[in-house]
Amino acid sequence: MSGRRLSISQARRIALAAQGFTDPAPAGRVDRRHLRRVMGRVKLLQLDSVPVVIRTQYLPPFSRLGCYEASLLDRIAYRDDEWFEAWAHEASLLPVEDEPLLRWQKRRAEQGETWSNLVELARRESGYVVEVLAQVEERPLTAGELADPRRRSGEWWGSRSLGSIALDWLFRIGAVGIRRRGNFTKEFDLLERIVPAEVLAQPTPTAEEAQRELLVRSGAALGMGTATDLIDYYRLPVREGRTRLHEVVEAGGLLTVEVEGWSEPAYLHPAARLPRSVGALTVLSPFDPIVWNRSRAARLWGFDYRIEIYVPASKRVYGYYVLPVLDGERLVARLDLKTDRAAGALCVLGAFAEPGVDHGALAERLRPHLIELARFVGVGDVRYGSRGDLMTALDPG
Repeated sequence: MSGRRLSISQARRIALAAQGFTDPAPAGRVDRRHLRRVMGRVKLLQLDSVPVVIRTQYLPPFSRLGCYEASLLDRIAYRDDEWFEAWAHEASLLPVEDEPLLRWQKRRAEQGETWSNLVELARRESGYVVEVLAQVEERPLTAGELADPRRRSGEWWGSRSLGSIALDWLFRIGAVGIRRRGNFTKEFDLLERIVPAEVLAQPTPTAEEAQRELLVRSGAALGMGTATDLIDYYRLPVREGRTRLHEVVEAGGLLTVEVEGWSEPAYLHPAARLPRSVGALTVLSPFDPIVWNRSRAARLWGFDYRIEIYVPASKRVYGYYVLPVLDGERLVARLDLKTDRAAGALCVLGAFAEPGVDHGALAERLRPHLIELARFVGVGDVRYGSRGDLMTALDPG
């Protein structure tokens, strides 16, 4: 496909295949092999603590596999230590094998090139930071379990304790890692007790080597994308990212193509597949790689998307926590959803179709999927509200 012009339909199908939406559905119960396959496709799972429907890291596997035991993801990540938390595309879960590719970030933090507020604290409170690390060496702990968490208040850090900030600094420089307890509580442990010794013993790539490899992985995960898309996937520094991208293209790691309607060139992964069609129907997390880059979602799907959590209620267009709906190769609707555990129901507060979508046909396919989503999040019923042009077709009455 190098040197050619892709139609927008071809670009969509390449992107969805790269993200695993054309992989065969599990024949039986979803197991850890299927979750590993999803991670192999998406490369990382963005974390977010807001559990309006379910915490976001659980939704990308559901969107690609269907219903599974969310606790299995926790076991893989936080008990078996196959994945680890790191700062990649925001706070994320990644395979532990990727740890060497992120060391350049940690070194820059340690040298004061990033996270200036944390650097300032670490220098001013160096003795306390050493004490905190010594306590983690003794046993894994939460910020509240420190012998002296030093609760405080301040304009920049708000109500966070000094101990919490010190642990955050130690995480940024790679001295400690994070596991999770109930209610998504951070438990800090030495990174060497999370990432296997054989991984930590690997040579440290230069920043340039690591960035080139991360761009290739971005290309594999996206299928194809602009320079901005690829750089954003692991949140690389923009100027360095563009230089590294040129080097990757020169070496043949990514191929230059044109995409219909795009003003910028796109870069295609050499192993990207172009399926004839995409048959998926699913809801997507607001932090799914398909839509987390809002500019890409607009360019590729004509889907103007924002999450309205921080928008005042009176000014929201669609709702508080809105999930896009993927049908085939198109984003066709958005649903304002909330899990009401007290009522035992997944609440569809709003349902809005994109222009030109057949409401009845979409609703027929979407209702069973919402029942499956309800089962996945652990409730037994789906309840419908009244907002949105799709609701009349969707609500069976």
